[in-house]
Amino acid sequence: MNKEKEGLNSILETVKKEKVKRVHFQFVDIVGNLKSVSVPTAEKNLKDFEDYLENGVGFDGSSIEGFVRIAESDLVLKPDLSTFKIFPWRINEIKEGRIICEVLKPGGFPFEGDPIYALKRCEKKLERKLGKGTTYQVSSEIEFFLFEMKDDIVTRPLKTDVYGYFDYAPLHKTTLALNRAIDYMQALGLTVCKGHHEVAKGQYEIDYKHDSALRSAINFVNYKLCVKTASAESGLLASFMPKPIYGVYGSGAHTHQSLMKNGENLFFDEEDEYHLSSLAKHFLAGQLKCVKEIVGVTNPTVNSYKRLVVGYEAPVYICWGTRNRSALIRKPEYFPGKEKETRLEARWPDPSMNPFLGYAVMLEAGLYGIDKKIELPDPIEEDVYHFDDAKLKKFYIETLPRSLGEAMELTRKSKVVENALGSFIQKKLYEMHEKQWDEYRTQVHPWEVERYLFI
Repeated sequence: MNKEKEGLNSILETVKKEKVKRVHFQFVDIVGNLKSVSVPTAEKNLKDFEDYLENGVGFDGSSIEGFVRIAESDLVLKPDLSTFKIFPWRINEIKEGRIICEVLKPGGFPFEGDPIYALKRCEKKLERKLGKGTTYQVSSEIEFFLFEMKDDIVTRPLKTDVYGYFDYAPLHKTTLALNRAIDYMQALGLTVCKGHHEVAKGQYEIDYKHDSALRSAINFVNYKLCVKTASAESGLLASFMPKPIYGVYGSGAHTHQSLMKNGENLFFDEEDEYHLSSLAKHFLAGQLKCVKEIVGVTNPTVNSYKRLVVGYEAPVYICWGTRNRSALIRKPEYFPGKEKETRLEARWPDPSMNPFLGYAVMLEAGLYGIDKKIELPDPIEEDVYHFDDAKLKKFYIETLPRSLGEAMELTRKSKVVENALGSFIQKKLYEMHEKQWDEYRTQVHPWEVERYLFI
């Protein structure tokens, strides 16, 4: 019996034994929204369910934004059997399962608009360049806000949440939601490291262990699902909007990254001043060089650029450092005996990122630096937020795009983005960004009315 057949039989046995009533076949669209098809698993449905596991579920791709036109709409969801899990929560005491799917064309051919396919292609490219067994290891620290729901209306963060960084309120409803989310994450296969209150009132973060880029992208999606579900059960809304409240800290998705090969961390060099290998330095230099082009993918909303401003610990200036949290990329401090933990922390991405596409362009930018052997500039260890224009110019420090409109033009023309995602996704992203930006530009905001009404 081959491995796939064993996996299929294992799922069928689990569904019967655990009395799972339905399984959700899930995928993400180009934007990163989680999509789902519910398949019943009652005795009379088992034959169809088994067929779907083996051959996939057909669907209308033209109804998914950014996928295909109506004349070529037939697509297939092909499940990755290794991702099957039973949801830890119960709706009306009913057990439900979940499985992540790739999107294929009829005949089993890859669909060029599938974010999973784009990331898998980049992972294979990495192995071709650095050898079989090389993996891009990542984990994102995803922040979020909890808002109170009253009669289906969202209010600002709870008035009773007056807490700050690492504060502890064991019986507060937000703490109970946080703890429940951690339990749900563990049940879905994430290894949680810690969860805590963040700097802003009503802001939280749960950190989980790194994995390969593909598995971490799935973990990113699972994380948001678990947090939203646990919060809703407590009468709260979990928001991953990058900057939901004016005048306070926004929510980031700081992404820790390294290259591993057969258990060896390719970023580590004991003799180097910063304990970074030449490979790591080229990788880092590539990301610094290409970040303007890829930020439209890692920070894909109008709201993303309201987080990327001076004063709230979000990066604005393109430089790197070690302990410097105002830098775009930070190399966390090295501790002897922790060589495998050598990594680079990319501080600019935010939670609105489609992780499959975001990790793909970040990897491609790093590989570009390795290919071109780009030299790494010296680190900046001062607070860059306090640099004036003359000092920024002295150290050749550029700034990130200041709006989605600016970012999307660079993404549209980028060969790095095209190499990572393919021309199909690159074009679709631009079209969706352009629509979003045009809608935003033509809105009249309350701030404008308040300021200009009496001109």
